[in-house]
Amino acid sequence: MANRGPSYGLSREVQDKIEQKYAAELEARLVGWIVAQCGDDLERPEPGKQNFQKWLMSGTILCRLINSLYPSGEEPVKKITETSMVFKQMEKISQFLQAAEDYGVNRGDIFQTVDLWEGKDMAAVQRTLMALGSEALTKDDGHYCGDKDWFHRKAKIHKREFSEEQLRQGRGLIGMQMGSNRGASQSGMVGYGTPRQIMRHDSPRHNGHQSNP
Repeated sequence: MANRGPSYGLSREVQDKIEQKYAAELEARLVGWIVAQCGDDLERPEPGKQNFQKWLMSGTILCRLINSLYPSGEEPVKKITETSMVFKQMEKISQFLQAAEDYGVNRGDIFQTVDLWEGKDMAAVQRTLMALGSEALTKDDGHYCGDKDWFHRKAKIHKREFSEEQLRQGRGLIGMQMGSNRGASQSGMVGYGTPRQIMRHDSPRHNGHQSNP
């Protein structure tokens, strides 16, 4: 883990709550999936959040992971170099995050570079990897490796396409359902604001006779 000062007061309380979200069982699942995707030559880390963070923080494994989800020659990270230079490692993490978003992971599920490199929020790192695994399983394009029960399969959206003729018929049907005012008139209607004339039953006008002036 990168060197940083201890947390005090409110910052320590916030950090404690963040750390409570980290799941050891997800860690084991994610390690198993990453090894399955990247190959058995990848050495597994010892259990524990700090070991998981150190295993991923150089960005190399993450870049190998995202590349394994693409056909050969179409990998998003073209060159993966081993380096101890901090800015290069953070650059590789950023490349992974951009590639994960391009792959289909929702931006709200993407962790920040410092969440991993400084170990600020390893639960967020887990969420991103779980979202990536779910996306890979849902695509079902032959590049997912590992147990299919490790992730949930997302519901697919079925978009319906309509021909111009179907759309025209639909518009006609809606017009029929709304009815027609053809042949309607305003005969006998009283204009808005015009007072109604109330006639007595014995009025000459009511009986059809005009009164003499």
